Amino acid sequence: MPPPAPAASGAPGWSAATTTPTGTLLLRHGETSLSIEKRFAGVSDVPLTERGLAQARAAARAVKDRDVEAIVTSPLERCRATAAEVAAVTGLDVRVEDGFRETAFGAWEGLTFREASERDPDALAAWLADPSAAPPGGESFEAVARRVRTALDKLKVRHRHKRVLVVSHVTPIKILVADALGAPLPSLYRMHLDTASLSRVDWYDDGPASLRSFNDVHHLDA
Repeated sequence: MPPPAPAASGAPGWSAATTTPTGTLLLRHGETSLSIEKRFAGVSDVPLTERGLAQARAAARAVKDRDVEAIVTSPLERCRATAAEVAAVTGLDVRVEDGFRETAFGAWEGLTFREASERDPDALAAWLADPSAAPPGGESFEAVARRVRTALDKLKVRHRHKRVLVVSHVTPIKILVADALGAPLPSLYRMHLDTASLSRVDWYDDGPASLRSFNDVHHLDA
């Protein structure tokens, strides 16, 4: 029996899906030195650690049997390296989509949360309270959401009704999940994504979307 999809009218309630969804399997990149230390890692082009590479290979094995038909990745090295592991086991080409890159954290790049708080306490408080607020010299979550949504629209056109692996970062994946749920952007502050985790969203032509899984890391225990 197919999963329920939102009614085409957009009214509250659910009905049986009447279209084939465009599926997105959302893979966060593997571990990096900055993720270990919980530092802001936006456009900093840091490589995977050895453990991160092992995580990427584990994720690739998990994705191999998920009927993925295309791979799209952020342009940053940590995602490209993760995507390459999936490409190696699936034989699929990898397409780079700049819209799925991580937030530019500006002056906070490479800092811990505490270091950012000590340096820019007022700016950090504003950033935590308002998605339209940006780190000094960086991007707001609202700005990131605009380009992520544009990237998703392009994906839906190019890969309509296919299942696509999107290798990306914490913020873009959270934005896609929030949009799938119809949740406001501040919901990003209440989500957690592990490195190399998998989430899945199906996007229907006759309704919004269905979140099928979130932050799945079972493959990392295999």
